[in-house]
Amino acid sequence: MKRRSLLAGAAALPLFSIVGRNAALGADAIKIGLLEDVSGDLAMMGLPKLHGSELAVEEINAKGGIMGRQIILTHLDPQGDNARYQEFARRLLQRDKVDVLIGGITSASREAIRPIVDRQNALYFYTNQYEGGVCDGNMISVGAVPEQQLSTLIPWMVEKFGKRVYTIAADYNFGHLSAEWGRSILKPLGGQIVGEEFIPLGTSQFAQTIQNIQNAKPDWLYMLNVGAAQDSFFEQAMAAGLKLPMGSPIKIMLGFEHKRFPPPALENMYASANWFEELDTPVAEDFKKRWHAKFPKEIYINDMGYNAYVAINMYKMLVESARSTKKDDIRKVIDKGGACLDAPEGEICIDPKSQHTSHHMRLISVDAKHQVHIVKDFGVIQPYWLGQVGCDLTKKDPKEQFSPDHLPKGA
Repeated sequence: MKRRSLLAGAAALPLFSIVGRNAALGADAIKIGLLEDVSGDLAMMGLPKLHGSELAVEEINAKGGIMGRQIILTHLDPQGDNARYQEFARRLLQRDKVDVLIGGITSASREAIRPIVDRQNALYFYTNQYEGGVCDGNMISVGAVPEQQLSTLIPWMVEKFGKRVYTIAADYNFGHLSAEWGRSILKPLGGQIVGEEFIPLGTSQFAQTIQNIQNAKPDWLYMLNVGAAQDSFFEQAMAAGLKLPMGSPIKIMLGFEHKRFPPPALENMYASANWFEELDTPVAEDFKKRWHAKFPKEIYINDMGYNAYVAINMYKMLVESARSTKKDDIRKVIDKGGACLDAPEGEICIDPKSQHTSHHMRLISVDAKHQVHIVKDFGVIQPYWLGQVGCDLTKKDPKEQFSPDHLPKGA
């Protein structure tokens, strides 16, 4: 691995280039641009994304690369700043001429760079679970979406714990749209939102929120808080004696709070996940062994890191199927259907209509000792919602984000 620095404004930010031991650099190499936060409030989640990307590139290059071409991985750290995301996306696409752009942690960062990707007519992989709804032919979504996570988690939580729900969400598009999804799923179940708070990123004091929850007397908490600062809620809630069940699409497998906080702060947390490090299938165990051999100090192989690894292997599969790195040729492969990959969670496939990915979903929970348990296996769930409401990228590319309250015309 070669490392050098470049000046962005007043800050010197790291750039990483990763090549195989015998890589032939130059015009023949396949260039992958990676935008991931490895410093700032989201660094704990972003560092595994860099590591997963590095592992994938190392393994692919060691086996001859993609169509005999080695991969050069160029990583820039936007430090959670959406202006830097935009600057670096332009740099990678326009100056460095990368073949594909990968990354972004928050939905806000994704939406900051997606218009740039669209104007450049580039191929972009978003590697996080998210609030769903993006219908854009330039974007392939690798992470889980609401019909895979929330449509499994929320009905189970209502049946198990009750219909009165209190929502705590980060105050940006992920939090607002995921809260919207929660309301939409709860309504036909007779559920009731008894409180809803949107917390600015970076907030770390929750005394008033905890008091509000105690006064509202919910049956369970719908947790959509994001980042190291907002995760302070868990220790403060434990200190206040708040012992309510919690359900979330991002806790445990993504933020590995059960590893970062002392027990029993995460007791009775439930999540619907396609990947979590505690998954013990033979293929998952082999993947974890290879990861920890390269990164022995990794605290936890989180969902983001796993998705980052999968994305580069998925890109390899698509390029080799298309015999081309051109976006339009790759989309033709997706349009035909059957664009599938054997991943550590099992086989996953790209839906031609939405360019989102199928996943094997499991409901997991954390006990008083912070051990993770599989509560229910939902099997493989397709990303069906966008197709149901009218997104069909094989026919039309609106480049929009839809939600339960913002459907395509005619839906």
